[in-house]
Order: sequence, then C-alpha cells, then structure tokens
Amino acid sequence: MNLLKSLFSLSFMTLISRVLGFFRDLTIAHIFGVSIYTDAFFIAFKIPNLLRRLFFEGAFSQSFVPILIYYKSNKKIKHTKDFIASLSGLTIILLSIIILLGIIFSNYLIALSAPGFNKSFQKFKISCTLLEIMFPYILLVSLSSLYSSILNSWNYFAIPALSPSILNITIIICAIFFNDFFEPSILILSWSVIIGGFIQLIYQFPYLSKINMLITPKLNFKNIGLIKVIKKIGPSLIGSSANQISLIFNTIFSSLLNSGSISWMYYADRLIEFPIGILGVSLSTILFTSLSKSYSKNRLKEYKNLLNRGFRIALILSLPTSIVLFVLAKPLIIILFQYGKFTDFDVLMTQKALELYSFGLVAFILVKILSAAFYASQEINIPTRISLFSLFITQILNPCLIFYFQHAGLALSFSISGWINFFLLYWKLYQKKLINFNFNELIFIFRLFIAIFSMTFVLIFMLYFIPLYSIHSFFIKIICVFTILFVTGIIYLISLYFLGISFFK
Repeated sequence: MNLLKSLFSLSFMTLISRVLGFFRDLTIAHIFGVSIYTDAFFIAFKIPNLLRRLFFEGAFSQSFVPILIYYKSNKKIKHTKDFIASLSGLTIILLSIIILLGIIFSNYLIALSAPGFNKSFQKFKISCTLLEIMFPYILLVSLSSLYSSILNSWNYFAIPALSPSILNITIIICAIFFNDFFEPSILILSWSVIIGGFIQLIYQFPYLSKINMLITPKLNFKNIGLIKVIKKIGPSLIGSSANQISLIFNTIFSSLLNSGSISWMYYADRLIEFPIGILGVSLSTILFTSLSKSYSKNRLKEYKNLLNRGFRIALILSLPTSIVLFVLAKPLIIILFQYGKFTDFDVLMTQKALELYSFGLVAFILVKILSAAFYASQEINIPTRISLFSLFITQILNPCLIFYFQHAGLALSFSISGWINFFLLYWKLYQKKLINFNFNELIFIFRLFIAIFSMTFVLIFMLYFIPLYSIHSFFIKIICVFTILFVTGIIYLISLYFLGISFFK
C-alpha cells in the first residue's frame, strides 16, 4: 500500500470534516456566544463523546482491528461475517443498557463531570436535559465507528473519514434554521446530534454492502473472535481511558474556574484537534491497519520500515504545524470565532490555552504513531502502563499550573504529560529494536530544524507586513492567512528539498 497516497486521501477527507467542524463551532459561537447554555451543551456533549472515544475509538478498535485483519487474511469469509455479526449484536445489547442507565442517572453524571455546575441550578438543569436527549447518540456513533473499522480494514479509508462531516452539516443547518423553535434555543443542538448520528450510521451501509460486509447483528457469545476481543478489551480500555480520564479531570477543574473557562478550553481544544485529526489520527489509522497486516503475516522487516517511515513523516509534518499554530494563535481565533457574542476577552483567554496546547502538538501526534505500533502487534501492557503514568503526572501538575495560569494551565499540563508519554513509548520501541536512532537520525533532525527555522523566520516576517488584526472583512482575512500559510509552506518545502529531506524515503 502507498503510505503517502493513502495519507493524502484520508487527510483530505478529514480536512473537509474538520473545516466543517470549525464552521459548526463558528455557528455556535455566533448564535449562542459564550454563556451558561454553551457551557451546558459542551459538558453534556462531552459525556457521550467521551464514551465513544473511550470504547469505540480507543479500546475497541485496538482490540478489534488486529483480530478482524487476522480473520480477513486467514479465515473463510463465513467465519469473518459470523465474527462481525456476533460483535455487533453484543455491542447493541450493551450500549442499549448503558443508554438507559445514562438517561436515568444523567444528573449524577453532570454532577461528577462538572461539580461547579451545582452552584447554578439553571446551568445544572439544562445540562441534564441536553444529556438525556443526546445519550442515544452513543449507540449510533459507536456502530458507525464499528463499521468504519471494517471499511478501514478493507482499505476504504476515505469513506469513514468523511462520515463526521455529516454530523457537522446537520448541526450547522439545525442551529441556523431551527433554533427559534426551541426554548431555550440550545436544545436544538442536542436534537441535531441525534439526527446527525443516525445519518452518519446509515451513510456507510452502501459501502459495507459493496465489500459484502453489511451483516445483520446476532447474539453468539461463544464466537472465538468475540471472546478474543473481550479478553483484550480490558487492558486496552485501561490504556485508552487514561487520556479520556485526563479530559474529565480537566473539565472538573474548568468548571471550578471562572465562568466561560469550559468554552475557552473547548475552542482551544477544537483548534489543536484539527492538526491532530488530519495528521495524527489519519496517519495512525493507516499505519495501524498496515502494521497489523504485516504483523499477522510475520513480516517483521516490513513492520519496522513502515513504523520508521511513518514516524519520519509525522515529524516532518507536525513540527511546522506546531510553530504555525503558536504564532498564528490569536489571528486564527479571531477569524474563526470572534463574531456575535464572542468578545476580545474570549479571544485572549482562548489564545492562552491554544499557545500552551501547541507546545505539545508534536508529542500528541507522535504518541498516536508509536501507540499504533504496540497495538498492531497486540502488545497492550506497555502503552497501558505508560498512559497511566502520564495520567498521574498530569493530575499532579494540574492544581499547580492552574494556580499560575488558570484554565491555560490545564493545556500546559496536558502538553508536558504528552512529551513524557512520547519519550517513554519511543524508549521502549528502541529497546525492542523496532525503531531506529543512530547518527543518520541525528543528521535528519538537525536538517529538519534548519528548515523549521527558515520557515519560522519567513512566517514572522510576513506577519509584520500583513495587518491581520485591522482587517474587518472575513474573506480578506482568510485570503491573508492562506497567503501567509502558502508562502511559508513553500519556503519549508524548498528548505527540505535543499537539505535532502524527502517524504518518499
């Protein structure tokens, strides 16, 4: 498989989804501003999203995909279908129970997620209502993630990557045209999540049918593949939950800070997730599938080459992105969010969080690449222990850093723990001789930093002459930003070329 071709295709589809996600957030910021209602929605939406990331984009995919690829490579299609049908049947039963319990105990979930909301009865009540409406989204998006994993295993990367765009489009349309039909108007966002989740799910059906994998769920607890997934999902769940638990603690700390802190962190998180999704998630998704195939066929040399090449590509792309995000933090927030009720103070507070997030961007992306190497070889214990240690470090740092930096301290602690996570994962892979670190790697990093320095100099030079802050037209701002990004990107690529750094080797 052509790694760069697949990465470009998946990244492009992810880019579309992320751009629509920004339009979604811009729409929410413009219509609803930053208030108790937006804080309530973001908290309520975070809970089903957290469960989705925890179970179906974390532990589930890490346990399911290697076994699915093994079935696809070594078993008859009948056995593969039985495995998928048994797994999807169990998924529907378990998630239905979780949804019922979640709706019944929604007030306790809100109280645990945002204890600061207990001070405001109105904020607490609307959060519970929004959560009750959105809880069935867990089933819809989890089944969608299950089907996405199947399509990825058949090298249909672009189709699942485009699926989140449907949710974003639905939220945008409903927020613009139907918010006046609800009181309070924020309720439309919860209903749009349910509608979008349903469309997201059925959108993938034709493509599953095309590969003959559109299968009716059934209950068969004795299926061997299902039993293997259940055995592996426990350790995977512990490892993948560390990051999500950290986000829960961040939310708890945010709820105890000044009003608006949750929204500021949300918007900063949205911006940092943009490159993580396009680069980190896209590349790790492709690598995870490819590495799993190499491991299942016992091709160790191919496995090493894929990992080392993926690591280099991630480093080449993530370093300049982190610099750009740090330098352009304020203009990007102004362009994307400062409309309607989004104030200058909101811009400043979001900027502080984003700048400290950008410090850890490279680590966040590289951790996804290195973790994929462990999970592809079904070695779960090492990344699990490292994730838990990183979680411990984050929670030690949080109280100290928010004392000095308020909400932005949460972003800094997350970045520091990200780097610790990266170095520990890299060291373990180096000990196993699965990743290279020699004189050639040092030369590569030195040349890469020269290219980064050249790009940064041009970026700062152009910002000095292009007055982004005094321009009032949205489209002129966009043109200016794209001009800056285009020129600095060209300078970076030229620098890479003359320094002998290539994407293709």
